[in-house]
Amino acid sequence: MSQQQAEVAVVVLGAGKGTRMQSDLPKVLQPLKGQPLISHLLKAVDGINPDKCVVVIGPDMDNVKACVAPRLTAIQHQQSGTGDAVKAVRAMLEDFHGDVLVVYGDTPLITTATLQRLLAERHSAAQPAVVVLGFRPDDPLQYGRLQEGADGQLEAIVEFVDCNEQLKASNLCNSGVMAFDGQYLFELLDAITDDNSKGEYYLTDVVAIAKSKGLNCAFVEGDPQEVLGINTKAELAEVENLLA
Repeated sequence: MSQQQAEVAVVVLGAGKGTRMQSDLPKVLQPLKGQPLISHLLKAVDGINPDKCVVVIGPDMDNVKACVAPRLTAIQHQQSGTGDAVKAVRAMLEDFHGDVLVVYGDTPLITTATLQRLLAERHSAAQPAVVVLGFRPDDPLQYGRLQEGADGQLEAIVEFVDCNEQLKASNLCNSGVMAFDGQYLFELLDAITDDNSKGEYYLTDVVAIAKSKGLNCAFVEGDPQEVLGINTKAELAEVENLLA
C-alpha cells in the first residue's frame, strides 16, 4: 500500500492539567498568539488531511472538547503515562489498519511537512512498524535518547536516567512524536508494563517491544525548534518570541 493510499489517523495527546502553568486552564488551552496552543498543532495536523483525528483529554475537560470540535475526543481517566493515554482511543481505532500518528497538543510549532516525512518513512523499503521523530538540540539535557543500531535502524528509546555514558554523550533525542503501522498499535501498547520508577506506561517502550517481535523501527530527524513542548509560562513566552 503506498503512502497515498494508506488511511491516516492522528491521536493528539491533550490531557495534561498544566499545573506548572499556574493556571486553571488546561495546558493545551493556554493562549499563544491569540489562539489556544492546541489550535496551532491542529493546523499542522489538518494539513495532512487525516481520515480520523482523536484528541485524548482528561475528565472534566469539556472546554478542550469544545475547542477541538468537531474532532472526536477520548478520555484518559487516570494519568498513568503516555502509553496509557494512547490506549484511550482503542474503541475508535481498534479496527483501523492504516497509519496512526501520535502527536502532542503542547507542541505548537510542529509542521505539516514534518508529519508527512514521518508517514513517508513508514512506507519506506523497511516498512517500519514504528517511526520516531528525533532531534539534535544544542543542549540535550535530560531528554530520552534514540539508540541507533549498526544497520541504521532504531533499536530503542532510552529514558535519560537509564542511559549509559555512551548514550548520554549522543545528542540524538526523542521528541515523542511517532507514526505507527495501525495493525500493530494495540498489540504493542498492550505489551507495555509500568515496571519503572514512576509506575507509568511509557509510550517510548514500544520500540524495544516491536524489535523483540521482529518488527523494524526507524527514525527521522526534525528541527529542534519544531518539537519544543510547553510546560511553563517561561516556555510559553519563549515560543511567543519565536513567533514574533
